[in-house]
Amino acid sequence: MGMNVGSDSTTEDEGIVDINTTPLIDVMLVLLIMLIITIPLQTQSVAIDLPQGNPPPSTEEVPVVTLVVDFDNTITWNGQPVNSEDELQAHLREIASAQPRPEFHIQPNRLADYKTVVHVMADAQRLGVTQMGIVGQEQFVDQ
Repeated sequence: MGMNVGSDSTTEDEGIVDINTTPLIDVMLVLLIMLIITIPLQTQSVAIDLPQGNPPPSTEEVPVVTLVVDFDNTITWNGQPVNSEDELQAHLREIASAQPRPEFHIQPNRLADYKTVVHVMADAQRLGVTQMGIVGQEQFVDQ
């Protein structure tokens, strides 16, 4: 830090162009203290006994139900056309109550309306279908 004692100019209106670094140093020291305080909190760990090895493979085979929404918004259930909303909901109720619960795969076409696909998914969720997945997503990747 310096001080202007005497200058060659005769005018007293010149401003001091030095940067006051005291507030910057104060902020840096506060941040350094905060960092030192929080480091021990981040190094604490929780001991968890995790299982060792691979789990055994499932012995029962889960059935898969595939619903296809085509480019013209027609719906097919395992290859059979679905003609009405009531028929679709009956199929969804059937798989929601089946034991073991089948996996429900929705396969929308790239050109299908978003509204139709979301409607089918909302109906499935509302009627209790829990294992639902969207398949055929590779068609949505731009080449």
